[in-house]
Amino acid sequence: MSHEQFEVLSNQAVAACAVVYFLALLAHLAQWAVERKVPVTASTGEPAREPAREPARAAVGAVAGSAVREDPPVTTGAAPAAPYDHTGDRADRFGRIGLALTVVAAAIHLVAVVSRGLAADPARVPWGNMYEFTLTGTLVVAAGYLLLYRKFSLSWLAPIVTGFVLVTLMADVLLLYSPVTPLRDALQSPWLVIHVVAAIIATGAFTIGGMASVLYLVKERWLARGHATGHATGLATGRGYLARLPGLEALDRVAYRTQAFAFPVWTFAALIAGPIWAKHAWGTYWSWDPKEVWAFITWVVYAAYLHARATAGWKGRAAAIIALIGLATLWFNFIGINFFFGQGSMHSYA
Repeated sequence: MSHEQFEVLSNQAVAACAVVYFLALLAHLAQWAVERKVPVTASTGEPAREPAREPARAAVGAVAGSAVREDPPVTTGAAPAAPYDHTGDRADRFGRIGLALTVVAAAIHLVAVVSRGLAADPARVPWGNMYEFTLTGTLVVAAGYLLLYRKFSLSWLAPIVTGFVLVTLMADVLLLYSPVTPLRDALQSPWLVIHVVAAIIATGAFTIGGMASVLYLVKERWLARGHATGHATGLATGRGYLARLPGLEALDRVAYRTQAFAFPVWTFAALIAGPIWAKHAWGTYWSWDPKEVWAFITWVVYAAYLHARATAGWKGRAAAIIALIGLATLWFNFIGINFFFGQGSMHSYA
């Protein structure tokens, strides 16, 4: 295939994976719509169960001073079985369809990324500008979700991930698309691969952790407002998506573990590989470029997040807020610098 054909293939694959992500989102929304009919324990997301009822005991009463005893009912055969509720089966079916569609979409997404790199002359890594970085970053978010799906039982994150990837891809194509061009001289270095790969992996992991932090804050507020109803067992129960989210402790744990993984990767990308690449490209390890400064700010915020959890035992709401501040600095570094500083940054190409 020619370079032009690879570029066409990449564009078509982006459109195709967006369609499949959309179908996956619909399947997951249908899953949650079906499960909405079943009340769950709001603190755990597990189906609420009615307490076991004891068999009726002999009633003792007094009628004109004499005891009256209730005879057991006469049975003529087996008791009729309770009607089977197929709600759980339908929900599971939609969930499996959504997961399968997400896997297919991620595979097509990978084709889009690889063919984008092969479309250049000569072939190169597919993250030489903002469009390509976003295309690859969204793939990492989807792949990270799929890799962690079973370990953390992330079915509850499915509509958030597929919706985020779909919307980001649409914005990427509409606002950031640019034709394939050769790499700039400053990017002609093996450190480009090392630095940007680490940055993309960290960005994807921070984004997944940020999703869990947002859901933690939303569910905490939902519970505080009393949307969950009292159950006969004394446990809070409710219906819908927020009720079916894991408990606050589980959400906090997912957020912490993904961000704890991303932090050393970001440290390597921003404070080790980045300066080494800057030395090769511009002759200095640190030039106080806006993107360098904001990358360091992001590192400081997440360092404070992990330090607070390790030393002061910060968990829950406070930790989630700090994590979201870190995520905001990360995405401002990626998008805001180019729009607010323009050509004032040596990283304006990406």
